[in-house]
Amino acid sequence: MKGQRVLITGGTGGLGLGVVPAILAQGAELTIPYQKESEVERLKHHLSATEFSKIRFVAANLLNEAVVEQLIDDMGRVDVLIHLVGGFAMGKTHEYAYEAWKQDFDLNLHTTFLACKHSLRKMLEQGYGRIVTVGSRGAVQPVGQLASYGASKAAVVALTKAIADETKGTNITANCVLPSVIDTPANREAMGTTEADRWVKPESLAQVICFLASEAAQDLRGATIPVYGSI
Repeated sequence: MKGQRVLITGGTGGLGLGVVPAILAQGAELTIPYQKESEVERLKHHLSATEFSKIRFVAANLLNEAVVEQLIDDMGRVDVLIHLVGGFAMGKTHEYAYEAWKQDFDLNLHTTFLACKHSLRKMLEQGYGRIVTVGSRGAVQPVGQLASYGASKAAVVALTKAIADETKGTNITANCVLPSVIDTPANREAMGTTEADRWVKPESLAQVICFLASEAAQDLRGATIPVYGSI
């Protein structure tokens, strides 16, 4: 990916700590939108000064379409979109607040749609692009108390597959990874560390994402790649 312009949404989050260094190692030019300065500082501590200097950070609300459109237009080119934004919350369906349900879909699905929509617009102009989204094991193997999470991530899978179908005959691909529990600081805090050694390491998932984001993945379209660790 040397010299390619890569947009990593959610790059300052827990998964980004593994993905960002891996993409930088490929020689890409990164743009990372963010909302919290503290998360930018956390990422900075995981990178060398040289690596950090190669990233363009942009404060952005990814639920504001005008902001997303401007963010992508300012990049000039978007060779690769890696969309890492997401999160989960638990609760029994009959007790789950409708506002929480809508927030989950905003976070997991609607940010994905806006990032994909405007990146795809650029990619179609260029005649090249790679889109990598993050679904979840829960999207294909839903379980109780995660109805909202599973449903919103299943929609991410459906969106990715639809984009892959729309871009047949082009040099644009769209694929989705399906991790189980990712070994991030937030998940360790929320779930403890008893089984953390069985979770998916961000660095491991990053290698799968790197391949899907590369020119070598030109024949992979609409794939959903399970990355379950040993759970």
